[in-house]
Amino acid sequence: MTAPETAPETAPDAAPDAPNAPDLTIDGTGLLCVQLLLRLRARIAHLPAGAVVHIHTTDPAAPLDLPAWCHLTGHEYLGQVPYEATDREVYALRLTSAPVQTRPDRPWHPAPVTD
Repeated sequence: MTAPETAPETAPDAAPDAPNAPDLTIDGTGLLCVQLLLRLRARIAHLPAGAVVHIHTTDPAAPLDLPAWCHLTGHEYLGQVPYEATDREVYALRLTSAPVQTRPDRPWHPAPVTD
């Protein structure tokens, strides 16, 4: 039986009480900018403010894209996380309580404001 898609995946090599230990780890291997951000946005939708997310990625633009997206949405970019057990880069962010919503199909654009 497999775990549900929304179940948090704890990183095996991070101590649960370590600072910035992940509440969720996202595997973005092989995904580029837009696909990575779309997956990230979908997976964090159910998480509470203050949750820490680690993103494993092979996207060479991630060191620029992730901090820029966090700046746009209000999430806190925590930077690169050292992982010994992977050949992918790992980045962390902390979720804000009131993120700026982005368009469902374009994570680089704020969602239209509705009254």
